Amino acid sequence: MKNFLPLLFIFTLLSCKKKDTTWNTDWVAPAVNDTLRLTSLFNDSTLAAGASNSINVDLTRTILNIGLSDFLSIPDTTIKQNFNPSINLSNVPPGYQFVNSIEEHEINLNPVQLKKIHVAQGGILVKVLNPIGTRAFFTIQLPGVTKNNVVFEKNYIVEAGTVLNPGIAEEYLDISNYDIDLRGEDGLDFNLIQSKLIIKTDPNGPSISISSSNIFRFEATFSNLKIDYAKGYFGDQLFEEVNTFNIPYFNNITEGSITLPNTALQIIVENGMKLSLKGKITQASNTNVNGSMVNLNSNLLNNTFYVSPATGAWNTLTPTYQQLNFDENNSNIKNYLENLGSTHQIGYQLQLNPWGNVSGGNDEIFPFSKIKLKVKAQLPLAMSANGLTLKDTFDINLEQDKSKTHIESGIITMKATNAFPLSCDAVLYLMDSNNVILHSVVAGAQISSALLGTIDVVDGLYKKNTTVDFVLSEAILNDINKIKKVLVEARFDTPNPSSGLSEIQSIPFGAFLAVKLNAKLNTKIIM
Repeated sequence: MKNFLPLLFIFTLLSCKKKDTTWNTDWVAPAVNDTLRLTSLFNDSTLAAGASNSINVDLTRTILNIGLSDFLSIPDTTIKQNFNPSINLSNVPPGYQFVNSIEEHEINLNPVQLKKIHVAQGGILVKVLNPIGTRAFFTIQLPGVTKNNVVFEKNYIVEAGTVLNPGIAEEYLDISNYDIDLRGEDGLDFNLIQSKLIIKTDPNGPSISISSSNIFRFEATFSNLKIDYAKGYFGDQLFEEVNTFNIPYFNNITEGSITLPNTALQIIVENGMKLSLKGKITQASNTNVNGSMVNLNSNLLNNTFYVSPATGAWNTLTPTYQQLNFDENNSNIKNYLENLGSTHQIGYQLQLNPWGNVSGGNDEIFPFSKIKLKVKAQLPLAMSANGLTLKDTFDINLEQDKSKTHIESGIITMKATNAFPLSCDAVLYLMDSNNVILHSVVAGAQISSALLGTIDVVDGLYKKNTTVDFVLSEAILNDINKIKKVLVEARFDTPNPSSGLSEIQSIPFGAFLAVKLNAKLNTKIIM
């Protein structure tokens, strides 16, 4: 009872007694003093000032947000370059160079055809093998793999070995922030990595013989490559999904209805990649907490649209957009939104390059390139509520010992200053740990709409003061040790001050509900 019990004085009895002394007394103690504002219910980005001191609610959800790494990955790839002489060589002098060749290696990316990429993260495991009886000097180059326009090159001195037990040098190299040109040696191809191998014998070693059975080997394994830029042709991949998202605010609405003013909903496709898109929205539906589902009906659904490539490059990249506007002239959007769906489903199809490789392999995707699909509804915060009912449950612990000083009855008095154009009837349901309702406490009066009050000249808001009592009966207090949860039910209406009929009301900027709770408790004191 720590939220409602007043401070009890300590009584010192100066005379002896044979049994407990008891008497009843009334105590009044403050319990809650709080102010509810809209910023307590929504984050700052959801609410925005509208016209005539009104508020707009921006209900925007991003359904799809993909970048290069979401649909293109470079597989771990090992390239190998071997050399073995076609004839036996004898008396090879020290420092003799006998290999200097470039080879091309294909990365399996079909149907993607890449010309250039930038590596954000990744590495190469380099391994070279020497089968001859003297040290060999290896120079490994990867033409087309550059950083700051410097070609990747590594030099290795590999100890002598044999055909069966070659000398080995091995090293893992970080190639983050390297650029890779995949056009091949002639610059006209795609998906090709080049390697160049130069081998010479130890300049300070002996003359040796090299046979056709000697195999000099170089291996480079590209692993865990993460790329953030690519140029080429990215195929005609299709993204198709029915996406589910939630609006949790509506989960607690269990009864009643609202009427919204004229409104609209937009579905926006953003293309931040330099390639064409084809798409369609295949379905939209929402389901409220009671299981009632409404499908969005419109001729804009299942209707193909196209989105042009983004323009610019790097710091000047500018996305292009396709926006579908669902309003009361082309859809049942009002009925759709008034269903107060807490679970929404949006179905879509998006296809890359619907006309094939029309750019000649010059599509580009940059680090900040994204394809996004958003659902957006910007509504004036205005509505007509008719028995709109919200429920929420809280855990409580109100135990007391009847054999000691305890409360026998009481009243919780709420003094409310309401600046919302909404009236509210409140009920408390007291439940046990199994959610079984033990008692209900109905407010003795309605929290009146601000429109039934007067204008405050300081802030220009209508305000109405109301006093509401919740009676805590003896029966409730007898079960207080069983009460573990309280279900709060609030039923809202938007009455016209003159007719009392529900009608659309705008929520003014700065609206609030200030609440003070006092507990007047009849306490039995046992000494």
